[in-house]
Amino acid sequence: MAGLRKDHTGNTVLIYDSYGNHIKDTVVASHDKVEQHMQVRSMPAELNVNDDCRLFILTSPKPYEYQGKVRKIAGKLHIALFQGHEMENRAATRYSVNTPAIIDALFVDGKLYKLHTEIEVELINISTGGVRFRAPLFSFNVGNTFQMHLVISGNRKELITQVLNHVDKEPDSSDYGCRFLDKSSQMSEG
Repeated sequence: MAGLRKDHTGNTVLIYDSYGNHIKDTVVASHDKVEQHMQVRSMPAELNVNDDCRLFILTSPKPYEYQGKVRKIAGKLHIALFQGHEMENRAATRYSVNTPAIIDALFVDGKLYKLHTEIEVELINISTGGVRFRAPLFSFNVGNTFQMHLVISGNRKELITQVLNHVDKEPDSSDYGCRFLDKSSQMSEG
């Protein structure tokens, strides 16, 4: 199976319970490719021995998704991996998250302009191709491109995103669907 023999040590992993509920963002601490199991830096308290789970491992250029089962090996909890596959960007599965993020710069006419005041947003879901977030009391237009920062498992990620659609949730907030862009596709800093 694709990916089961790929070493994911050091990669961010989103962990979901057997019902599809997002329960933890952490990092792969070790990955035994031969025995096909891994340890994560922080095992979710919701998971016990023999519980099923789903893993979404953020690797470049494409992430991997696995079915897993919690096992106790040498006195420590591990996740045994099975049914793993590399994910395609075009048919990207969305994963629910509840993670804050910061927008700190906008692209205007190909130039990056830092904002005087950062905009705090809440990520709703993420996929290999984009992100949906909620922005309270702020308005973006379709086509707006900006720089977003988020922290997953203590690692700061910088993303360039472009608004594709939005749903107003007046008067409190709006939800925005965005695609990821390559930073090199943007021009220069302003």
